[in-house]
Amino acid sequence: MEEREKRSITPRESEALAPYDPLQRYLQEIRKIPILSEQEERELAIRYRLHGDKEAAFKLVVSNLRLVVKIALEYHRYWTTNLLDLIQEGNVGLLQALKHYDPFRGVRFTSYASFWIRAYILKFIMENWRLVKIGTTQAQRKLFFDLKKEKERLEQMGFEPTPELIAKSLNVREEDVITMSQRLEEGEISLELPLGDDSRETLGDTIPAEGPLVDETLGSEEARKVFMQKIQEFKERLSERERDILENRMLSEKPLTLRELGEKYGITPERVRQIEGEIVRELRKFLKEEIPDFEHYRGVLEVSD
Repeated sequence: MEEREKRSITPRESEALAPYDPLQRYLQEIRKIPILSEQEERELAIRYRLHGDKEAAFKLVVSNLRLVVKIALEYHRYWTTNLLDLIQEGNVGLLQALKHYDPFRGVRFTSYASFWIRAYILKFIMENWRLVKIGTTQAQRKLFFDLKKEKERLEQMGFEPTPELIAKSLNVREEDVITMSQRLEEGEISLELPLGDDSRETLGDTIPAEGPLVDETLGSEEARKVFMQKIQEFKERLSERERDILENRMLSEKPLTLRELGEKYGITPERVRQIEGEIVRELRKFLKEEIPDFEHYRGVLEVSD
């Protein structure tokens, strides 16, 4: 019997025999999508905003899928969870950005979308990593982000970073400081773990401190506009007296006292406090529905007596 003639495998056949990698396939596909110019981006956004044009929305979203990957990779560098999971969550944030974006405010969609993408990716990490899951309450969340840096700050000032001093500095309970310190020390992943053999940077250094993150986010013009826009929308739901209390108690740089507002409206300071409490509860509920990772903005609702 004649020996069968050997033939080489074609590139297409070789590709078919290679292990299927969904991530690589996804990245290959989105590389084919053209990047929009600023003008094209704005025109598509206006079409979707004014006419609900689904084709325009689709083009706007898919053209920014590479932006989601770029941001996801920034987090994946330090949090070695499944990159596809981070990308999927970032894509959800991208869709939320499209839903809330106003093209008439002079902010590029890519800048606006980055805020939502990062919020959803960080939220996913916070909810799914064992180490990060300990940050479930507002106080724990603050400690998770700021404990290490607050200890260093106090040491630089010449103070011993005792739980009592840290608690006073961060405005949390001393028990929470002790509990968080123990949990971080016992975690599966050490925050003091060097990122490389020659690196002085640790894993803990890569976690964005809550304070600077808030300043950076609120300091950006686009994020500030989003937040203030939502406040204005909420104010439209209030009565004239409620709006006055909101503005002069929670939004003013020099808030009026409960007594001053009580005298203005002929009611007791306690009644003003009750109205204020009702406004705060409704405002928190409204903002949590409208803005992802709302806890970053809680400082706006702080009031004084």
